[in-house]
Amino acid sequence: MIRVGIIGGAGYTAGELIRLLVNHPSVEISFVHSTSNAGAALYEVHEGLFGETEMRFSDSFDLSAVDVLFLCSAHGKSREFWQENTMPGALKVIDLAQDFRDESEGYVYGLPELQKGRIERASRIANPGCFATAIQLALLPLASAGLLPECVDVTAVTGSTGAGVKPGATTHFSWRNNNLSVYKAFTHQHLLEICRNLKGLQPSFGGGINFIPVRGDFARGIFATAQMECQLPLEEVAALYEDYYRDAAFTFVSPFAVDLKQVVNTNKCLVSLEKHGSRLLVCSVIDNLLKGASGQALQNMNLICGLDEKAGLHLKASAF
Repeated sequence: MIRVGIIGGAGYTAGELIRLLVNHPSVEISFVHSTSNAGAALYEVHEGLFGETEMRFSDSFDLSAVDVLFLCSAHGKSREFWQENTMPGALKVIDLAQDFRDESEGYVYGLPELQKGRIERASRIANPGCFATAIQLALLPLASAGLLPECVDVTAVTGSTGAGVKPGATTHFSWRNNNLSVYKAFTHQHLLEICRNLKGLQPSFGGGINFIPVRGDFARGIFATAQMECQLPLEEVAALYEDYYRDAAFTFVSPFAVDLKQVVNTNKCLVSLEKHGSRLLVCSVIDNLLKGASGQALQNMNLICGLDEKAGLHLKASAF
């Protein structure tokens, strides 16, 4: 059994990660750390775990007692954690914050559809952002073929869980319900990792992504659309995407229009393609808490531990 520990166990991503790990056939959870909830049962914070585990939050941890450590604290806290603690030499680390997505300090960017081989050989993984996952999966095949144009227009709508568990003015139900709003237009922090990786595949790409993030009036999921000039006929574009994702465990090219209910509660990404004259439209849908966070983190754990990539992730979409 692989012994795992979790730092920052009270948020949405940690709750989803625990839900996956308690049902993973090869995992034993050694500790879930949360200073503010120490002593409380996990199900008192993550109510969906009632009946699944009697484990309690801990205010202490022993890093030498685990094989894999998941860092689920807020952005910036991972670097602070390693300034205060020593990493055992054999420990594998998966960071769900954005602290090491630039692949600094020995971390490998954990998007399996981009660099599965490097992930399998790594011991430190920087899990991608949720918007970054959905948008890159919409564009990677084009970048790999050197076909990204100078300018790509992207709009992506995200559920309220993407803002984290701590309530705020724009996550309050009475404000969010039956409402839509734009935020961080053209400046969202995930653009850094998106553009860096696309340029890695296509050095000629100038990074021209006009990204408009939208707050949706639903809890889970990201629906991303990317549109751009493309001279290839649709059949050739579809063949390009199907070839790129042929061996992907969770990303699929759909011949039909996609929707969020197809992916919520799964680790899947579904991509669909349309041509309108010279314009190509790519739609990409994921569950922001699973493929956009905890599910992808578990997928990365499977890869670095030599397990079946899909272990613990055989999940059916809610659908209705």
